[in-house]
Amino acid sequence: MVNIDKQHPNPDWREKQVVVTGAGGFIGSHLVERLVSEGAVVKAFVRYNSRGDPGHIRWLPASIQEKITLVAGDLRDHRSVHELLRGADIVFHLAALIGIPYSYVSPNDVVETNVLGTLNVLNAARDTGLQCMVHTSSSEVYGTAQYAPIDEAHPLQGQSPYSASKIGADKLVESYHRSFGVPVATVRPFNTYGPRQSARAVIPTIIAQALTCDVIKLGSLEPRRDFTFVRDTVDGFIRVAASPACIGEVINIGSGVDVTVGEVVE
Repeated sequence: MVNIDKQHPNPDWREKQVVVTGAGGFIGSHLVERLVSEGAVVKAFVRYNSRGDPGHIRWLPASIQEKITLVAGDLRDHRSVHELLRGADIVFHLAALIGIPYSYVSPNDVVETNVLGTLNVLNAARDTGLQCMVHTSSSEVYGTAQYAPIDEAHPLQGQSPYSASKIGADKLVESYHRSFGVPVATVRPFNTYGPRQSARAVIPTIIAQALTCDVIKLGSLEPRRDFTFVRDTVDGFIRVAASPACIGEVINIGSGVDVTVGEVVE
């Protein structure tokens, strides 16, 4: 695990043309907020829906929202993705279907979005000559830990259609760097938590039960996790994008400290 605080300084984002896919998501919305506050010119790509719902972008301060160019579309449409990246300096690719349970129900949807959608972003990045693409993977690609702490050399295990789709996307990214020289770095966040996180995640579940129930009821309290606050995760994205040494590499983003679910409850 790379110590990003010491090795990768913050860049000057003023007037940088930046695209964030998956901008309406938990981590994506925090990344957009950080980039705008740093002076970047941000296009925020969200999945189109008939309600005009921009996801978590709607919770950002008005002073941030007014500086964002919001683009609704679908990663599976290669023409719109290509147009999205035109003129961009840097793209942060976070968009994905992330629900593991949903991936068992509709694996085709998950693969089309996570693998073919990433392929569309890679093709656009190759054709438009970006300075850097930061691709978002997941700690789920490692599956059940064979050793801890998990480093970037840990074997990849497709334990769900979701994790398999992320492995497929990661390997496409690797191939486009090796074959076409696309300047891309892959980041793998570990158990990010914080404001705007889905209520189905473990820390919001614990908080909600602590506020409303006499007894907290969970499954096993023994699993160990590396929990990272969302603003620290975003700082990892920012610093990876700033570092030429990260191009072509896979970078785990985490605290390096694991705790049990039971310890979190306490």
